[in-house]
Amino acid sequence: MAGGGGARFWPLSTREEPKQFLNLSGRDILVNETVDRQRTFIDPQDIFVVTNRTQVPMLLERTEGRLQRDHVLAEPAARNTAACIGYAAMEIVKKYEDGVMCVFAADHHIRDQAEYTRVMRLAVRTAEETDALVTIGIRPDFPSTGYGYIKNSPVPGKPYRAVEEFVEKPDADTARAYLDGGGYAWNSGMFVWRASTILRYFRELLPDVFSCLEKIGNAMGTPEEAEVIREVYPSIPKISVDYGIMERARGVLMLEGDFGWSDVGSWDTLEAVRTPDGRGNIAFGDTLLLDAENCVVYGGQKLVAAVGVRDLVVVEGKGAILVMPRAEAQRVKQVVEALERDGRTDRL
Repeated sequence: MAGGGGARFWPLSTREEPKQFLNLSGRDILVNETVDRQRTFIDPQDIFVVTNRTQVPMLLERTEGRLQRDHVLAEPAARNTAACIGYAAMEIVKKYEDGVMCVFAADHHIRDQAEYTRVMRLAVRTAEETDALVTIGIRPDFPSTGYGYIKNSPVPGKPYRAVEEFVEKPDADTARAYLDGGGYAWNSGMFVWRASTILRYFRELLPDVFSCLEKIGNAMGTPEEAEVIREVYPSIPKISVDYGIMERARGVLMLEGDFGWSDVGSWDTLEAVRTPDGRGNIAFGDTLLLDAENCVVYGGQKLVAAVGVRDLVVVEGKGAILVMPRAEAQRVKQVVEALERDGRTDRL
């Protein structure tokens, strides 16, 4: 899934160049790292990407031949993750009749590739053997209030666990209790299932979404495909796959992952992909730091100098500069919303 806007990384992430096209690690852009990560257990010829129609040319250019052109699925409108996943599932069923489908966001980061590959192979085998919806829960190592949680319990004699409940982002005390008590994992948003199985759940739990997907599926491979997608897709009800299916489905299973996962969700989470200096600073681009501590500083076209400051985020983007306390990093989305409300979309 590579169609998001990455608002929490504004002003570096923009509508023209959203988060998945940023090189935050210093190695490669996020979408390329994501595609390459799957090659250890998925044939490169079987990798699909769903993105916004306006981003297709940039995606094909930036992925440098990693993807087949007909495996880039273009959404004419953003309709949340249920539509995105259902569209891809319908494409897979039409092309392959069926298959195990692994769903990933294009902007996550994994440190331990070998362990990740082991867990994902086990998840694929679990989906094949049980025909269940399988999700990956991350073993928490601190009481995060920024992630949703999965309450789970062991299944005797099995490597997977039973999902009891999906829990919204908790407050600090609740997150600490989850960590201390055990039986909870972070919700990574990674899923594994048969394409036919998830479409069956669409039919049962999201019939309005499924009826649109069915129209698109019936047109796939015909001269009318592009026109039907253009007409039908914008009318798909907006809902996430978490709310629409995962929280309502029966018998969902979870594999626990401990492979250095991060969704790199905001400016204060860059430790996942960058190593801070001896004073806790993360700086990239054209920067100069003097007596600064625990800051995130990004310089673009101009030098950004940070002197005698603590716990700040300072980012020079395209046509905008962001300055905020590091503890307020989640509020960047409010800036984007305010600019949209004020009609200043030229800054987005």
